[in-house]
Amino acid sequence: MIATLLRVGWTNLKRDRVAQALTFVLPVVFFSIFASVFGNQGNNGTARIRVAVVDEDGSELSRRVAAGLAQEKGLRVRTTVDAEGKGATLDRAAAERLVREGDAPVAVVLPKGLGAAAATFGNTGNAPRVQLLADVSDRIAPQMVFGLLQKVAMTSAPDILMQSGLSQFERYAGALTPEQRSAVNAWLPRLKPGQPDAVNATRAAGGPFGIGIDTVDVMRAGRQESLISFYAAGIGVMFLLFSSSGAGGSLLEEVDSGTFDRLLSTRVGMSGVLAGKWLFLSLLGMMQLTVMFLWGWLVFKLDLFRHVPGFVVMTIFTATAAGAFGLVLATLARTRAQLSAISTILILTMSSLGGSMFPRFLMSETMQKMGLLTFNAWALDGYLKVFWRNAPIWQLWPQLLVLTCLTMAFLTIARLLARRWETA
Repeated sequence: MIATLLRVGWTNLKRDRVAQALTFVLPVVFFSIFASVFGNQGNNGTARIRVAVVDEDGSELSRRVAAGLAQEKGLRVRTTVDAEGKGATLDRAAAERLVREGDAPVAVVLPKGLGAAAATFGNTGNAPRVQLLADVSDRIAPQMVFGLLQKVAMTSAPDILMQSGLSQFERYAGALTPEQRSAVNAWLPRLKPGQPDAVNATRAAGGPFGIGIDTVDVMRAGRQESLISFYAAGIGVMFLLFSSSGAGGSLLEEVDSGTFDRLLSTRVGMSGVLAGKWLFLSLLGMMQLTVMFLWGWLVFKLDLFRHVPGFVVMTIFTATAAGAFGLVLATLARTRAQLSAISTILILTMSSLGGSMFPRFLMSETMQKMGLLTFNAWALDGYLKVFWRNAPIWQLWPQLLVLTCLTMAFLTIARLLARRWETA
């Protein structure tokens, strides 16, 4: 009997393609996604960090630091208003605008007087300091740029810093003898970048003499805001898809009970039935997202009411697209069990690629582009523009356009799949 039961179980599994996908495909997909994100951190697995660089000083030191940052393989440096390297040179205001709008997570501002301050090793009380204008929602980029900037500050100009040190020595300890000056003049050129001795001198120095670095949070600007909006949007969108697919399953129950046939016999017709279902799923999704964000406001101090217009717009477009997606799954599946399995596979995969489970900036550039094929990525980008970047409603047009196109595509697919019930 045991052998018979095993044979029956294996036969059922071979016939159930969805169960096979849940058993073998979904774990491999999830493993591949997580391994790609977290398993290649030391092997160029993450995307290059976009950095805006502003050189307000124009000194030899600042020019070398900017050039050194541009040569770092982990960075994608931008110094002009146009991303293609054309147009006007970036100033502080333009760089800060790039960070606020999400075009770059970090901007490096090399302030005026940086070269002169480095020459005195920062001994003046009001020495200018390099500023990192950061979007702190990306916890990794500011820290990486900070470390690379410290490295570049030494490796790009060891001869300049050493000359500054000698000048300070002569100022406080007396002038060098002619023999010492001759030896120094012969040695200093060997410290320029690219010379063998430059590496050894940099390692011995141990830090960026005379260059202070400050990280400035330009997003919150002193307001007591948190990253709760990230989590509310990510979790809310993922469970919105689950609830839409679950509620859409009522269509299958009506088909089994015969209620659906009676509805088709009326003047409503198939299109009317699907429109009614879609409207219900959309309203349900709006209520669900509203409850999620209200809970965030009540318990976790999410700043909801300052962003009501943007929240309302994003919630309407997100919920209508999710409702249409739920209809697609309901018309695609044959049974409730099949619907549950298909929705689990699709929603978990979309959520992991789209940023609901972990931020997309952790992913490689290829995976980030793949994430743009998911519903989650566009919905999350819209909510983050509203709550984190304080963007006006008109700046949401790319996300709203994509969500509208997805809604129309999902409704069209659902209507085509529903024809099987009309011809049955």
